[in-house]
Amino acid sequence: MAGNCTWRKSSYSGGTDGSNCVEVAFSQAVRVRDSKNTAGPELTFSAGAWQEFIRAR
Repeated sequence: MAGNCTWRKSSYSGGTDGSNCVEVAFSQAVRVRDSKNTAGPELTFSAGAWQEFIRAR
């Protein structure tokens, strides 16, 4: 997805070897990616869908 944004690593990322890393960016939509593969695919959520996702956790 094009555009500049600030990526933030999830506070739930980690594991003993640091291999479970997810980053989130907030722009026109909420973007989620694997921090080990920043050029790889992203998931994109609308603001409403992201709120539902967070509530459901």
